[in-house]
Amino acid sequence: QVQLVESGGGLVQPGGSLRLSCAASGSMDGINDMGWYRQAPGKQRELVATITTSGHTNYRDSVKGRFTISRDNAKNTVYLQMNSLNPEDTAVYYCNAVFRIIVLGVMKYREVWGQGTLVTVSS
Repeated sequence: QVQLVESGGGLVQPGGSLRLSCAASGSMDGINDMGWYRQAPGKQRELVATITTSGHTNYRDSVKGRFTISRDNAKNTVYLQMNSLNPEDTAVYYCNAVFRIIVLGVMKYREVWGQGTLVTVSS
C-alpha cells in the first residue's frame, strides 16, 4: 500500500514563505506525475501545480511566479516552495501521486492522496 506523508504547513504572515514536502512510501514500481492541490473552506479542491517524472511543470495562473514545484525521484518526494503568500492562498494543501504497480504481469496505475496540511496566511 502506497502512502503520501505531507509536512511543512503552518501559519505565515502575508508576503511570507513556506515549503511543503510530500514523501511517498510503500510497495510500487515507480511514480509518474506528482502534484499539489488545495481546498479552501467552502470551496472545491483545485489544482495548484503538477510535475512529471522528467520535470515538466504546470501551475494554476494565480500561483505562477510565486510557487515552485520540484521533486527528488530518488527519494520519491515532491516539494512546493511558496513565496509571496497572500490570504487567498489559505487552504488545506493535498499531495497527489500516480504510481505504477505490476499485477499478474500487467502494469497498473493507481492514484493516491495525502492527508492534507493546513496553510494559513494571516497577519
